[in-house]
Amino acid sequence: MKDDLVFDVGLHTGDDTDYYLRKGFSVVAIEASPDLVETAKIRFHWAIDRGRLHLIDGAIAPASEGDKVTFYSSTHSDWGTISPAWASRNEMLGHPNEQTEVTRVDIAELYRSYGIPFFLKIDIEGLDRFVLEELKGFQDRPRYVSLESEKTDFSQLKAEMDLLKNLGYKKFKVVQQETIPGMKITTRTLDGQPFEYEFQRYSSGPFGDDLPPPWLTYLEALEEYRPIFRRYKYFGDYSAVRKLPWKVQDRVRNLYRMTSGYGGPLPGWFDTHARLRD
Repeated sequence: MKDDLVFDVGLHTGDDTDYYLRKGFSVVAIEASPDLVETAKIRFHWAIDRGRLHLIDGAIAPASEGDKVTFYSSTHSDWGTISPAWASRNEMLGHPNEQTEVTRVDIAELYRSYGIPFFLKIDIEGLDRFVLEELKGFQDRPRYVSLESEKTDFSQLKAEMDLLKNLGYKKFKVVQQETIPGMKITTRTLDGQPFEYEFQRYSSGPFGDDLPPPWLTYLEALEEYRPIFRRYKYFGDYSAVRKLPWKVQDRVRNLYRMTSGYGGPLPGWFDTHARLRD
């Protein structure tokens, strides 16, 4: 495990990579969208030239998919996916897809080539768990990982948590991602220099010691997810509420807030962060 390395699996606009570079890490960033890759080459040319950013162009997928895979880019730019089921959801929610053939990326080969990172951020719309599964073939583990959590099936959420637990992760945080844009933190670089950072619209947010305490046990994290999944059932992508006109949806949400006392985003979306045992 390399203490100065981060894997940004799902680069998107590069706002997460910007944060990692500012902290002093070297970054391996993977992105399937050809347009976003070209934008990143311009934005981060200085880090690429200095060898601090390795930009991998393609989509992570199992070897059974072959050398090329179909990538569905969405008008909702952070919803790009190789999963037909996720692409169908995007269409259902009013965001058409465009199909592109891209190179398959072998995540296990990247672990072998660059090393196991200190932090592994995963956000690739439907393949997050596969990236974790590939760690089973290695002795070392990232000290910290984050992934976009399952939203529709609590048994699948538990399977994600079980996988993390079996990989050796003992502490967890459930992070509401809609609170991230505009968040400001004071943090330090790897060599101890303080600096302030403000997270942008598409940022995944802070990780590791930059996250506020407390960290939860496995069982505590599962219990925190139970009310979240009730709200997904009422207001999530496949709920009856999402089929109503927008103005009616707003009235239903306001009624729920008044009767439940819950004032957060509905339904919201969450990342699971995990930390190895001390």
